[in-house]
Amino acid sequence: MPDSLQLQVHDLEVQVLTGVYSEETHLPQPLRISITADFECPEHFEPDTPLSASKSYLDLKHAATGALPQGVHFTLIEGVADHICDTVFISDRRVRRVEVKIVKLAIAEAGESIGITLVRERKQPS
Repeated sequence: MPDSLQLQVHDLEVQVLTGVYSEETHLPQPLRISITADFECPEHFEPDTPLSASKSYLDLKHAATGALPQGVHFTLIEGVADHICDTVFISDRRVRRVEVKIVKLAIAEAGESIGITLVRERKQPS
């Protein structure tokens, strides 16, 4: 099994238009989004290894913030997670796997985490 590098950005709080019920569909809701992306990596990281051998964490953050389309309502948070996965895969061909965890903050009553985790593997061309 080849080595891989996991980049992680956790606990981003993002306002997203999402929801099924009428009280959810007209205003953005706060979501806590965490992303883990597995990358191919070189055999070693030397002290002077350039950033191009890895990936900027800011690219993962952008996938969960700036890359989400403004004004688009996602019925399910699964759709939000899918969009984030697609954005990360498109941004770098070395990405092998993306995991997106989303917690719906507005429905927690006692600090519990209610949400989903979507894991996507890069599809190999057929």
